[in-house]
Amino acid sequence: MHRDEVRLPDGTLGVREYIRHPGAVAVVPLFDDGAVLLERQFRYPHRREFIEVPAGKLEPDEPHLETAKRELLEETGYSAAKWTRLGVIHTAIAYTDEAIELFVARKLEKQRAAQLDAGEFVETLIAPFDEALAMVRDGRITDAKTVAALLWVRAWDGAHQSIGKPRSTKLR
Repeated sequence: MHRDEVRLPDGTLGVREYIRHPGAVAVVPLFDDGAVLLERQFRYPHRREFIEVPAGKLEPDEPHLETAKRELLEETGYSAAKWTRLGVIHTAIAYTDEAIELFVARKLEKQRAAQLDAGEFVETLIAPFDEALAMVRDGRITDAKTVAALLWVRAWDGAHQSIGKPRSTKLR
């Protein structure tokens, strides 16, 4: 947490508190039938579980795509043969410099069991893409990176490809 005294546009002094962040990635893993691989994870600040896309922080000097590949494999055990960068979001511009690069991962293949970091507890689930969008609409998904990534896929990436046929939601 940082606290700076800054000169405001009107010449007066003000205080700004903010968090420095190393940057992160978020991945929308899509199966060939268009279903999406999601995660359920407890988040301490809110004291509840959230449904999210796989994501994680950059390691020093690690390229964003390599972070995305690493996080997908670590958190879900899946790798992907096809990667597409969607764009970047700034999560909370008033108090952090965090930027999250968004990716779509396709041609998924289960490689191994998830290998989570100490203190990380993630449950994966597979949902039809339209069901994931319904979760955004009805408030079951409220995580900003996940909302942005899913809607980005629907608006831009999904316009060029079929998102897929229905698949029943199940936990893996």
